[in-house]
Amino acid sequence: MQTQTTEQFDVVVIGAGQSGLAVGYYLAQRGLRFVIVDGAERVGDQWRRRWDSLRLFTPARYDALPGLRFPAPPSSFPTKDQMADYLEAYAAHFALPVRTQIRVEKISREDGRYIVDAGSRRFEAEHVVVATSSFRQPRVPAFASELGPEVVHLHSSAYRNASQLKPGPVLVVGAGNSGAEISLELAKLGRETWMAGRATGHVPFRIDGFWSKVLLVHVVLRLVFHRLLTLKTPLGRKASRGEHGGPLIRVKPADLHAAGVRRLPRIEGVGDGVPMLADGRKLDVANVIWCTGFEPGFSWIDLPIFGARGRPIHDAGVVSGQPGFYFIGLPFLFAMSSVMIHGVGRDAKRIVETIATRCRESAERTAAGKTEGPASKRNVAFG
Repeated sequence: MQTQTTEQFDVVVIGAGQSGLAVGYYLAQRGLRFVIVDGAERVGDQWRRRWDSLRLFTPARYDALPGLRFPAPPSSFPTKDQMADYLEAYAAHFALPVRTQIRVEKISREDGRYIVDAGSRRFEAEHVVVATSSFRQPRVPAFASELGPEVVHLHSSAYRNASQLKPGPVLVVGAGNSGAEISLELAKLGRETWMAGRATGHVPFRIDGFWSKVLLVHVVLRLVFHRLLTLKTPLGRKASRGEHGGPLIRVKPADLHAAGVRRLPRIEGVGDGVPMLADGRKLDVANVIWCTGFEPGFSWIDLPIFGARGRPIHDAGVVSGQPGFYFIGLPFLFAMSSVMIHGVGRDAKRIVETIATRCRESAERTAAGKTEGPASKRNVAFG
């Protein structure tokens, strides 16, 4: 039987991505005892593992976390490796107590405290912040297992570059930003590429020009995604109930058409070992890349806080049914920007303010109990 080492903190943060590090920044300012745990080998690995050509959609001047600018030309669009290195440097710069290669296996609650089990490690805390996002468990349709052994298929989370694919046509399933960018990359390499899925719309301008960057940042990202589409507005609440991804930001439908990407409707199943459309047409492809999103992947949280499709029930990240439990980095946690770099700082600050208030109130109750407890006992004893 494995012996566990138990440590106690005010707060345990699970996940050392941008959301977890932003939470750590504000916790450190409050002087709270906390630890950030992550299963990866290095801070930033969740970005390093993404496909090679990935770049951020926002200019570097807007890709910083609280307190530390992004070290790149302000108008450039950072690569995924630059983002990964920035996160690693951020944790080091602020000496945040990050512990890597610790994978949390279970969270439960005992005697009013949360228990975080991670193999030989056990952490206890009054507050837990889950900052792993909902992009942990790749989602692929059940019929994917019916594809023939001659078809190479992988989820976008496992895709790095075209060298992973075999010769022959490629089907990209999913028409959101990931699907569009991967499809365009493959088509430009001369691969016959088909992209299947519902159109998500697109921002009606190029993001690379100066005025386009101004429009993208100040109108789309800051005004629409950060201020207008929030849980405080009717339009935002309606958007938060949607199931579809956001519009295409960098790639335009015209780009896909010009590169020779063929658009298809939804894939409905598999026939004779190959993907099949609703009308029964079978696609003779050698490769399939599933850009079909992720499941929440929170089965390791042993608490009654989940609703439909395994999604946590919360109010802007605060779980009312389990005092002291929080989420950050989820789609539409508070606004459309909650899963974007420029949006996590606001969410982190608000959640840490809630934690700090609760810690202060708890300390005051404890102090009052120590002061008033003996007096109240004397009153009972002596009338």
